[in-house]
Order: sequence, then structure tokens, then C-alpha cells
Amino acid sequence: MQLITKKVGMAVGLAGALLLPAISFGAEAGFTSIQGSLVVMSNFINALIPFIISIGLVLFLIGIVQYITAGGDEEKRKAARDIIVFGIIALFVMVSVWGFVNILGKTFFPSGGTTLPNYIPTAPNPSQYGAGY
Repeated sequence: MQLITKKVGMAVGLAGALLLPAISFGAEAGFTSIQGSLVVMSNFINALIPFIISIGLVLFLIGIVQYITAGGDEEKRKAARDIIVFGIIALFVMVSVWGFVNILGKTFFPSGGTTLPNYIPTAPNPSQYGAGY
């Protein structure tokens, strides 16, 4: 179980390292306004959700295979059972959160879920103040 936790931690660290250029060059990524930032983050989270659900499904299937191949060894069966439970919990949490976010999105933004109101203020563009700013 600790090995899985370390691998998940490494994956999160790698994802953070891969996102660093998007954070550094925020204007090119769409972070020029609050609305643009929310849309970019929403798109990123929407792209991550199926990936995380697939990780939970793979964990569940790996646990099933380990449980079947464990035979009569109780320690291996218990470890496989723990992986199965972890996979089921991960799937349940992700699908629940995904559903909850969709409910909130359709409640507060009924016109399409991710479309945001037009009255969100934007950050000033430094180029509009001239070259000296």
C-alpha cells in the first residue's frame, strides 16, 4: 500500500512539474482574466477526471487479479482485498465528486455548465499603458 501511495505522490509531483510552464506563462495559457483562468482550470480538471477514474478502475482490476492468483495465501489475499477496496473507494469518490460538480455547475450556470457570466472583471493588460509600464 505504501508503494501505491509513493507512486501516486510521484504522479502528482510530475503533474505539478508539467504544469509549471502553464503557470509561468499564464497569459499564453488563457490566464489573462478571471473568467479565462476559471475556464482553463475547468478544462484541465475535466481532462483529469477520466484519467483519475481510469486509475481507480485499473487499481480495482489489479486487485482482482492479485486476489484470484493469491490462491490459499491469506496475506496476499488480504493485500489484494485492500487494493480492491482502495480502488472501489477511489471510483466512488471520483464519480461522486464529478456528479456533485456537474450538479453545482448546472445549478449556478444553467446555460451550459462551464460558461461563466460576462460581468467577471478582467486583469489589466500592461501593453495598454504604453511601453514604459
